[in-house]
Amino acid sequence: MSGQKGKFLAFEGIDGSGKSTQIQALLAHLAAQGVTCRGTREPTDGPVGALIRQILTGRMTADNRVIAGLFAADRLDHLVNGTDGVLQMLESGVTVVTDRYYFSSYAYHSVDVDMDWVIHSNRLSAELLKPDLTIFLDIPVQTALDRIGRNRSRTELFEKEDRLTAVRGKYLEAFARLKDTEAVAIVDADADADTVARRIRDAVSPLFS
Repeated sequence: MSGQKGKFLAFEGIDGSGKSTQIQALLAHLAAQGVTCRGTREPTDGPVGALIRQILTGRMTADNRVIAGLFAADRLDHLVNGTDGVLQMLESGVTVVTDRYYFSSYAYHSVDVDMDWVIHSNRLSAELLKPDLTIFLDIPVQTALDRIGRNRSRTELFEKEDRLTAVRGKYLEAFARLKDTEAVAIVDADADADTVARRIRDAVSPLFS
């Protein structure tokens, strides 16, 4: 892929939707197809991301508006930092698959903060880089909570039924609002992992044909 930019794919979904599993499956599939690829995530492992993780796990507290601002700052660093920034990787021909991007902020933070404000606070990231495709893993909230209960020793700040129900609604609202400027694939993730992986491959394959 020398001389050719990599693709940028963003996975979205409520907590427990299976993003981590499906990202690993897609990365393995792309690598087998000869695509140089790498996974990344938000919050990042950088200094701002580390602060966010302390808030999400309850070791620190912060106002919801502050949390939204921290995510916007962490996202910008995710794109432009000189060590392993996404823009740098894409320019070098690496396809990047991220676990969460700005639609996560639009959905999670607009439950408490006006969505227009959240979108505006992420405007610079959106201007710098829109995903070639955003993959939304859609799953019933109760199924997601059952998975979280089986797989986690403790829940995070946003992992409550009423909260996740509101977040799913905000995702769909954001997709509808931005349907003319964003490429989004809504994938039914209420199935076994292999079936979901096949649905994702079908959605992604036109980008690599």
